[in-house]
This record gives sequence, structure tokens and C-alpha cells, in this order.
Amino acid sequence: MRGRSLVFLVLATALMGSSFAVGQMALHYAPPLFLAGLRFTLAGLLLAAGVRHRPHPRQWRPWARVAIIGLLQTAGVMGAIFLSLVTIPAGESAILTFANPMLVVVLGAMFLGHRYSTTQWLGAALGIVGIAVAIDGSLHLQIGVFYGFLSAVFWSMATVLMKRWGGSVDPWVLTAYQMLIGGLVLLIVGGLQEGPIFHVDLASVGLLAWLVIMASIMQFGLWFNVLHHEDPAQASAYLFLAPVFGVLAGWILLHQVIGVHVAVGALFIIGAIWLVNRSPSLPAKRR
Repeated sequence: MRGRSLVFLVLATALMGSSFAVGQMALHYAPPLFLAGLRFTLAGLLLAAGVRHRPHPRQWRPWARVAIIGLLQTAGVMGAIFLSLVTIPAGESAILTFANPMLVVVLGAMFLGHRYSTTQWLGAALGIVGIAVAIDGSLHLQIGVFYGFLSAVFWSMATVLMKRWGGSVDPWVLTAYQMLIGGLVLLIVGGLQEGPIFHVDLASVGLLAWLVIMASIMQFGLWFNVLHHEDPAQASAYLFLAPVFGVLAGWILLHQVIGVHVAVGALFIIGAIWLVNRSPSLPAKRR
């Protein structure tokens, strides 16, 4: 892999991880669903303006797929993440969210007919152990743990659907409009349930700007640049850096203590994601 791609991957995963701590800081100025809706509606509008000259779908079916991806990837994943940040530390939420590659293995085998190696199945099992260690038996105490794991479930479902529907929509157009659709859903639901609350000052605008520009648009830009030039499977292995950056960002920005169970669970999950991504899946079974 080229040096520039490695730099882009580190920056992209650092931005992914930072969004958990920055998002938790921004919750002082807005409720979770409405805040997530603001972030992705604004990011979707800006990105949609940037891709207006790229080919757009002309039939309803591709747009329906974009909408479904938006409901899962943006409304589902990001809504669950911001709800989790209300009650659990940013690092713990990041660990749970980025457990999604293990779930992709299971869903890919069930619904796409993918065949995975013994090493990849071992990685999936190790990931489950890592989640159990990371939550430290707090599932019955913190609803945020449930939301954090739910975000991984939504993300894995979106990933499987994107694999099934891949190529039907320009990837930049898909990214822009799924973000916009999911953001609008969150904005409406958050506005109705929580109220359209956003306390405006220099700090809140700065945090929102970081979430919109750096942790959404810039993050996706770096990620898609790498995918355009490198092997996607090889690039995906570097996603294990995101929960590490999430834990570090929570420690640096929010002074959150990195408990032993969180650190050990993170190591298990990092190892699991590496095992899942270290070898390609086998050819799908013929049906």
C-alpha cells in the first residue's frame, strides 16, 4: 500500500474515532437525535451540492435503495451512537460500534452466501468475547450499551445491502443522499420527540462544524480516495484503528478514564477485526 494511502487511512480513522468524543461534548448544546440530524442534514446538503454533476439515478428503484441505506447507515447507526453517548463513555461507544465487521461475517454467510475461512470465523468469535469484556457486565445498568451494540447491527446490515446492491449508484451520490435522507429523518424525529433545541455559541458552532466538515465530509473523502486506489479488503483492515482513536479522544478531550475492561476488550476487538480482514472470503456457494 502506498505511503499516501496509509496517511489517509490513519487520518480517516482518527476522524471516525474523534467524532465520538466531539459528539459527546456537543450533547451539552443539543439533544442526541436532533444533534445527529443537524450534523448529517448539513453534511448531506453540502456533499449533494458537490456531487451535482455526477451521474444520478433516473429510476425509482436505485433511489429506494439509497433511502434504505440512509435509514440504516445514517439514521440507524448515527442515531444509536448519539443515544449511546448520553449514558456511556465515548470510547466504550466506539468499541461497540466498530464491532460491526464481526456481524458482517455472520450476515454475509446467512444472506449473501459468502463462505469465510476458519480464521475469519475465529475473528468473529473473538469479537463477541471482546464486546462482553468491554461492557464489563454493565448491560443491565446502562441503556447506552444496548444502543452502542445496536449501531453495530445497523452498520452491518447496511454493509451487507451495499455489497448486494453495489454498482447500481455512483458511490459519491450514494454517500451524499443516504446521508441527507438519514439526517432529515433524524432531524424530524429529534425535533418532534426532543424539541428543535440547539444552544448557539462559539463552542457549539465549532463542535458542529467539526462533526459536519471534518468527521463527516472529510472523513468520507479520505476513505473513498483510498478505496479508489487500493484494495478495499486491505484498506478495511485498518478500521480497527477507529475504536482506538475513539478511546484516546475520550481520554484526551473528556478526561474519561480508560478502565482495564475497556482496554482489554478493545484489544480483543482489534485482534478480531484483524483476523476477519487478514484473508479474503472464499467464493460464494452456488445456489
